[in-house]
Amino acid sequence: MPGLLALVGGDEFRPGNEQHDSRLLASADNRPVYIVATAARDNPEAAVATARQWFTRLGREAEELRVRSRADAQSAAVAEHALAAGLLYIAGGDPGWVVEVLRGSRVWAAMVEAWRRGTALAGSSAGAMAMCQWSLIRARWPDSTRRRPSEALGLVPGCAVLPHFDTFGERWIPSAQRELGADVLLVGVDERTAALWDGTAWSASGSGAVTLIRGTKRVRTATPARVPGMPAPGASAGVATT
Repeated sequence: MPGLLALVGGDEFRPGNEQHDSRLLASADNRPVYIVATAARDNPEAAVATARQWFTRLGREAEELRVRSRADAQSAAVAEHALAAGLLYIAGGDPGWVVEVLRGSRVWAAMVEAWRRGTALAGSSAGAMAMCQWSLIRARWPDSTRRRPSEALGLVPGCAVLPHFDTFGERWIPSAQRELGADVLLVGVDERTAALWDGTAWSASGSGAVTLIRGTKRVRTATPARVPGMPAPGASAGVATT
């Protein structure tokens, strides 16, 4: 049976994330907890250090699953570590880079296979964006509001995540709907909040809310409550190796 799947809206590894992170850790049992800092390309060491401090506070040790380059993502040894994990957590950062590194790789295939076997899988901000059908990357510099869709890893089909929805992600809606079409599902996730899949349904977890946007309609679900209308994740998405 697949494991838990969490799409976190950003500001990860900080107070306010206890509700979903505790569930992710509990599901990991005694298996390794790994941080995937691919998206944190400017300072992966800092991202890993912050994550390790946070999970130590929650009573578990964590270490990096080193996937910083395409060569890392094709490593058989790294893929074996992924298969043995209890929790794989993709930290935030650059939403384009994390997809470029992981898509079609041996390690991403192993991460999905591990999830299918019961490993918990989480991504925050860029990590959450990467797991959907499309990732919304910056269309041009220095404008951070205008976004363009790029094919992502596709584990959660038919939608795109708007992370940091309560701070700035909401401003991405016009460009996202212009590029993808107004009827495509956008999933707004507040900071320190997760859309959490438990194998049967999605729920909101953490400090804020999950907002589903389709056209002019918005449905906001505050935690803790079920989030109807999100597509179930698909275990075969985005795993072909190259």
